[in-house]
Amino acid sequence: MALLEMKDVRGGYGDADILHGVSMTVGEREIVVIVGPNGAGKSTAMKSVFGLLTIRGGNIVFDGEDITGWAPDRIVQRGICYVPQVDNVFREMTVHENFEMGAFLRRGDLAAAYDRIYGLFPDLKAKRRNLAGDLSGGQRQMVAMGRALMLDPKLLLLDEPTAGLSPKYMEQIFQITRDVRDAGVSILLVEQHAKQALAFCDRGYVLATGANRHEGSGQALLADREVAEMFLGG
Repeated sequence: MALLEMKDVRGGYGDADILHGVSMTVGEREIVVIVGPNGAGKSTAMKSVFGLLTIRGGNIVFDGEDITGWAPDRIVQRGICYVPQVDNVFREMTVHENFEMGAFLRRGDLAAAYDRIYGLFPDLKAKRRNLAGDLSGGQRQMVAMGRALMLDPKLLLLDEPTAGLSPKYMEQIFQITRDVRDAGVSILLVEQHAKQALAFCDRGYVLATGANRHEGSGQALLADREVAEMFLGG
């Protein structure tokens, strides 16, 4: 059984539909990437999972339970965390304080949780007392991911995690994403660096004008001539 199933989801903001019957699945311990041209509905599809838009058709099932129309706070408690592309850290708080904010639903001793997060993001351990706003873009993205992982989610949603990052940090974020998957967390991400994302993901979906256009393994999509010519720049 898939961990996440989107079935023919239609919806958008206000009265305007952006998604026109999008379907996709994410399995256990799987990295699934959504790619496509600007305006394809990639981020909107992800936000629909997190309850951030009006769904007018279809449904979303997570871990066997229909979560269509749930509010984001309820979805977080169910085991899904979302890292937006921008404004995803508390810039005036330290790295460690950001992680503390991420653990707001947890009770008891968090020492093991902090050790796990600093283990995934070793670059941040020495900067734990630094303000998040003073870090580089790549390091802030790590803080955002680490804060979300403090809730020990089953599914992590990442919206454009490498946007604006140098090639060094882009590869580092991709490697950390693999490490998170290997630690047992499923991942759905929207990514503008389509070729690089398809090269490391398990499966991918190509959206266009708010609808499914192609799907398959990352390697199969990279090898598909139509996908390459229409969506990957040849």
